[in-house]
Amino acid sequence: MVRTGLIVVLICLLGITVSGQSRIVEISTNYGDMQFRLYDDTPKHRNAFIELANQGYYDGTLFYRVIENFLIQGGSKSSRNAPPGKRIGYGDPDKTVDDEILPHYFHKKGSLCAPRQPDEVNPFKQSDISQFFVIKGSVHTEGELDTMEMAVNVPIRKKIVQKYMTPEVREQLKQLKEEKKVKEFRELANEVKANIETDYSLEPGVLEFSEAQREAYTTVGGYPELDGKYTIFGECISGFDVIDKIAALKTDSNNRPYTDVKIKVTVIK
Repeated sequence: MVRTGLIVVLICLLGITVSGQSRIVEISTNYGDMQFRLYDDTPKHRNAFIELANQGYYDGTLFYRVIENFLIQGGSKSSRNAPPGKRIGYGDPDKTVDDEILPHYFHKKGSLCAPRQPDEVNPFKQSDISQFFVIKGSVHTEGELDTMEMAVNVPIRKKIVQKYMTPEVREQLKQLKEEKKVKEFRELANEVKANIETDYSLEPGVLEFSEAQREAYTTVGGYPELDGKYTIFGECISGFDVIDKIAALKTDSNNRPYTDVKIKVTVIK
């Protein structure tokens, strides 16, 4: 029994599923190789990516969109053998996958993500697995993360406050204060405050970085502005220096590197 329990603990710690080890892929380029572990709890993206990789779908394509301190994006079939200056990067509508956006994954450096069309034309956030992008991002301070939270949360709270602190309620509180009706004033004020806090706690748009996010964004870095908006289906486990090399390349007005960065994707296991 002790040995069985130990095995279960090791499985949890190593992130190994009952069906086997996590899948590993290698993205090779003329600037070096990167290896990525694909997440088992994003199976639609994992399986689709592996299937296309085994077909050689990504081979010969380019990292065609490179923005330093943001991301490197590639895989589009329109980038294969594309002449210099040609506008490329079109997706494949036949290669979409239902979103698997999970709250415990965030856009730290090295995250392997799936692009998608904007919400206006893609309200269900389906991914275009014919392409992929890798986060480069930058390292943030605790203060910068606090500012990001405030920028999102202050307008949300203000809107909720306006919902309950109507002109009528303000006038009622003013009158109670003038009449020195302390008990009635506190009862109404506490009721309004409780309603505001309840609505705020239930508001899905409130931004609050977890300890794991803060640890990652203040050490290895990343791009927190994308959290919750795209499916992350893997992470870099080796070759972070390659991400840096590619992200630092000089690019044209379309963010395409002047020197082609060719891609080959291999499923290691």
